[in-house]
Amino acid sequence: MSSQAELERLISETLIDEERLSRRIAELGEEISADYAGHDLLLVGVLKGAVFFMSDLMRHLTIPCEIDFMAISSYAGATESSGVVRILKDLDMNIEGRDVLVVEDIIDSGLTLSYLMRNLESREPASLEICALLTKPERREIDVPVRYVGFEIPNRFVVGYGLDFDEKYRNLPYVGVLDPELEANLP
Repeated sequence: MSSQAELERLISETLIDEERLSRRIAELGEEISADYAGHDLLLVGVLKGAVFFMSDLMRHLTIPCEIDFMAISSYAGATESSGVVRILKDLDMNIEGRDVLVVEDIIDSGLTLSYLMRNLESREPASLEICALLTKPERREIDVPVRYVGFEIPNRFVVGYGLDFDEKYRNLPYVGVLDPELEANLP
């Protein structure tokens, strides 16, 4: 069995296909470009999941922008957030007085993102907003205001397009639902 087939056998359904992803990201790029016209925007990607989304989103921006990254963890190989947030990699740039757009792959409970936003707000940016590819409103424990949303999805465990399970499946070109029956047997 090929590697791609091996990956895909663990997907119970495609939730968002490549075409829908591409179309929505282009729309977000247009909206962000219009909203930040005349501003020097700093995109802060939340590693590792947002890499695919942020790369594609940047290609649709028509304004000057810079990028930086943070790595935050609250899952540690599980399908549910542990609730303990750790900064694994901090920003390289000073964001004081900057217009900052946090680019996130998925918002689940909101706990991790809430922690991140408080941390970044304390650094006194000129503005601080969130752009999330996916959000699961029914899982929200803390309300986090999200300015740009790609898709609202049901409470399912999704992988692909940067989203992982135990660091695997990020390279799928679509967002798929991990088969719940197989999830327990994964290596």
